[in-house]
Amino acid sequence: MTATVTGALRTQEVADAVFAFVQPPGGWCLNNAGLVVGDDGQSVLIDTVATERRARRLREAVLRRVSTPPRTLVNTHFHGDHVFGNFVFPEALIVAHEGTRSDMAEHGLHLAGLWPEVCWGDLELALPQVTYRDALTLHIGGVRVELLHIGPAAHTTNDTVVWLPEQRVLFTGDVLMAGVTPFCVMGSVSGSLDALDRLRALGAEVVVPGHGPVCGPDLFDANEAYFRWIQRLAEQGTAAGLTPLQLARETDLGPYAELIDPERLVPNLARAYAEVRGAAPGSPLDVGALFGEMIDYHGRLPDCHA
Repeated sequence: MTATVTGALRTQEVADAVFAFVQPPGGWCLNNAGLVVGDDGQSVLIDTVATERRARRLREAVLRRVSTPPRTLVNTHFHGDHVFGNFVFPEALIVAHEGTRSDMAEHGLHLAGLWPEVCWGDLELALPQVTYRDALTLHIGGVRVELLHIGPAAHTTNDTVVWLPEQRVLFTGDVLMAGVTPFCVMGSVSGSLDALDRLRALGAEVVVPGHGPVCGPDLFDANEAYFRWIQRLAEQGTAAGLTPLQLARETDLGPYAELIDPERLVPNLARAYAEVRGAAPGSPLDVGALFGEMIDYHGRLPDCHA
């Protein structure tokens, strides 16, 4: 593997002609993207970034690796940090799960309103033009690129992972995070654990998470341990009659105190509580209210350095 650094965007070659664009340290709205280059120079971009400024920097970094802009762009899910930069790649056909398109259309640029102090730029929402339901295979200049829906719910209800079977590289979107607190309030704790089992079976050697540094398959174990901890806490909290916020305030984060964005404990517990009480994975929660409780727990608006 080789790596170069361009401003705040780190470009890392994770396999031959396969690149990860990493935005350290990986907290709120500092996500990763990817690029797969085929034998004929054609390429597919995996996700974009949150702000216009960062998206234009991503485009510059991509065009240092390919002579022509990507003709295909895959969005791993609908959250703005992964899709807001779509519009700076007008040459690309945007591909995503069918639920990603519908959620993008419903939520629009809502994420930008959560952090009004961020310079989001002149954003334009660019929706996917091609959608799929279960799986889709792209052939990019001789490279097989498999899109797999990880459902019914994990990080969201419409997560796509991008698997390169010949290179043994897996781009997980936000189904996995490295050094960053997982976040499943719009998805599922149990569903995330099921997704981990499915992803392990692929046999990846390189894992590019949605946030944080590129890792190996040991990242599956780290995320599993966190989700199982959340499940145990939720079982104890419901038995004790505590709300998720009350339980979070009483909880020693232990080994998870060093993860970026630890305040996500509150909404993660709310999702786990719902599942303990029988809610289906991905069933709607009041995310706005939970964001407010997360602010109460954190003592201020969570840090966003987009």
